[in-house]
Amino acid sequence: MATPATPAVTGFHPDPSVCRVGDAYYLANSSFEYVPGVPVHRSTDLLTWTHIGNVLTRPSQLAPHTGSAGSGIYAPTLRHHDGRFWLVTTNIHEIRRGHLIVSSEHPEGPWTDPVHVAGTIGIDPDLAWDEAGVCHLTWASFLPGLHGIASVPIDPMTGAMLAEPRLLWNGTGLAAPEGPHLYRVGEWWYLLLAEGGTERGHAVTVARARTLDGPFEAAPRNPILTHRSTDHPVQNTGHGDLVELADGSWAMVYLGVRPRGTTPKFHVNGRETFVAGVDWVDGWPVVDEQRFAVEPREHSFTDRFEAPELDPRWVAPGTNPTAFTRSEGRGRLVLERQVRQEAPVMLLTRARDTQWTAQVRMDTSAGTGRFLLRIDSDHWYGLTADADSVEATVSIGPAVSSVARTPRPAGNSVALRITVRDSDRPGAFGRPAEPDLVELAVVDDDGTCGVLGTFDGRYLSTEVAGGFTGRMLGVELVQGRIVLEEVAYSSRLG
Repeated sequence: MATPATPAVTGFHPDPSVCRVGDAYYLANSSFEYVPGVPVHRSTDLLTWTHIGNVLTRPSQLAPHTGSAGSGIYAPTLRHHDGRFWLVTTNIHEIRRGHLIVSSEHPEGPWTDPVHVAGTIGIDPDLAWDEAGVCHLTWASFLPGLHGIASVPIDPMTGAMLAEPRLLWNGTGLAAPEGPHLYRVGEWWYLLLAEGGTERGHAVTVARARTLDGPFEAAPRNPILTHRSTDHPVQNTGHGDLVELADGSWAMVYLGVRPRGTTPKFHVNGRETFVAGVDWVDGWPVVDEQRFAVEPREHSFTDRFEAPELDPRWVAPGTNPTAFTRSEGRGRLVLERQVRQEAPVMLLTRARDTQWTAQVRMDTSAGTGRFLLRIDSDHWYGLTADADSVEATVSIGPAVSSVARTPRPAGNSVALRITVRDSDRPGAFGRPAEPDLVELAVVDDDGTCGVLGTFDGRYLSTEVAGGFTGRMLGVELVQGRIVLEEVAYSSRLG
């Protein structure tokens, strides 16, 4: 059923930024520890989005790192100017180099190697061009003496600053003013912010000024978007970005989460991208959350690794999957650790639905592989298979427990299944305590499932694990080498 409570882009797609070129819209999201970085989607209606690629795909753009939670690429801004796409973002591993800027003639790439804007330490950078064609970088600055929302004119081709940075407006007084976006609309400059922190107090606020020298005045009805202190099924709403549609109307993309279970409620798929309409009333943007009703989408896929290149859905913590994968022919993708690789060897994709079934078939005759659902390196549930057995393991912070072990079916290949479903366990006030249940199973040759355990999903939630990402599904190389033959994901329960 179409509803404004349905994300436009589901499953760990936070910090959305949008631009329009002709009749098409392009969306970029932050990616944190995962490589390739910054997924890009395309749409013609703001409701149905297609993943067309990733921005940061090469070591020269994003150097390999250890893949630790909370690291990597933070909130980007995507813009189109003078026939080129421009993207600015922050690599937390290189935060002291300043924000990085890349550009491309095509949104699917290839994108240039980055230039850095030295002296712009902070997060959440934005690019905007004034009437004279001068580019302005705006960001949440961490610099002593320049703490807050700062802006400076720059040369985006070189990263050189053209003046001294200055503070614009530090919000309405809520916590963590960040996520700035500047827009020239009519005779005014508008500055859109995220405030309140990216948890339950998240909000979108706005101010305006005649010139970038200010002063910026706050909208009389700030925040213009928030779900704080409500029972709305979508929470943590904020970090918005505005776009003018081809017909002259306006819209906003923003992030939100869908918590479930009993208090404090738990969101498991990360921060997702939502869309709302925007009207201009008395010179201020007014958000209409009912204008766009998104139909739930089918995210099912089966990957037999027959193409010469990996689908862009596949990512890994800290390094590009191309560094540790190679094809042995149709339907045989080898995972093998490379010399000096510090990051774990994992081939992962985002979990997109609230209920789903996924199955892997892999050859573990020469090594040990794990089919897992993770939110970070300390919080995961997995099925570990070697040549002899399959073991179900749960990792909840420092508590790592083997909960079941079974001999594996004969043959070089083993089929493993993970199913996530709504909880039917009774809880307080008639509501399940947990957001969902995670089932781990071994699949026999005749399709029969041997369930090794069913586990409370709250321990794979942001409320337990912390951080900024969401659940990722995929395969980890534990030892030796393994061969992936097939991964199938269904938006339906198996």
